[in-house]
Amino acid sequence: MALNGNLRDFTVTQLLNLVNLASKTGTLVVEGPNERAEVSFRGGKLAYAMIGRENGSLASILHKGKKLSANQYRSIQKRAGHVTDKELGLLLINAGYLSQEDILGALQSNFMGVVRQLFTWVEGFFRFENDKLPEDRINVRLDLENLIIEGSRQLREWEQLQDEIPSLEMALKFADRPGANLKNVNLSVEEWRVVSYITPKNKMSQIAKTTKMDDLEIRRIVYGLIQAGLVEITRPEGAKPKLAQDMFPTQDKQEQKNLVNRLINRISGF
Repeated sequence: MALNGNLRDFTVTQLLNLVNLASKTGTLVVEGPNERAEVSFRGGKLAYAMIGRENGSLASILHKGKKLSANQYRSIQKRAGHVTDKELGLLLINAGYLSQEDILGALQSNFMGVVRQLFTWVEGFFRFENDKLPEDRINVRLDLENLIIEGSRQLREWEQLQDEIPSLEMALKFADRPGANLKNVNLSVEEWRVVSYITPKNKMSQIAKTTKMDDLEIRRIVYGLIQAGLVEITRPEGAKPKLAQDMFPTQDKQEQKNLVNRLINRISGF
């Protein structure tokens, strides 16, 4: 039976659990709204992962993981761009630039980072291509149990943050209250980056795109700023208010009436 479907019905965490339990070998292809990801497994263990249009070559991953300097990376691209990842790995080890542990560590960290990004994907389609593995890439063997546990925790956090911040199409403004002074607050580098773009003109989705944060990261930071009383959610400047008729989840008059009555009864019960 083919393994394919919609992320609305099957979360990435559930897919990893299935791959782990069935000790499957092959590649999970996930087509998101804006990006595509490929995660490969051998015998139920993580072997390789790539997301979007990033360069998944060994040289690129080592540079991203700060194992190669920019000059070293450019030199490799110029002089050894034709060699395979396995050949490049052996060249780097034999030349004394890196150890086998350095290379495997960088690969494992990069692949796990890809999977962590996938945990935030809630829309898209997936398919599992049995026995397909990248032939020209170095594979690792990582147990999935810890990633599955991490994914389950992240999913619960994601659901909570979605309840608190349902839409990223809203903007932020600084709280109008005494004592809300950013100079007296210790913020992380990522939080300062978000704070620098806060204005009713900028939607949270725009801030996320500018700061290169995914939906989970931007919601996590915004939620912390809200809890600290530093910012408030507001309607974006220039946005047209919704018409009353658009505020109901249904356009059926009788259903609208029933919904209003239920809300009134619920409020009366407090």
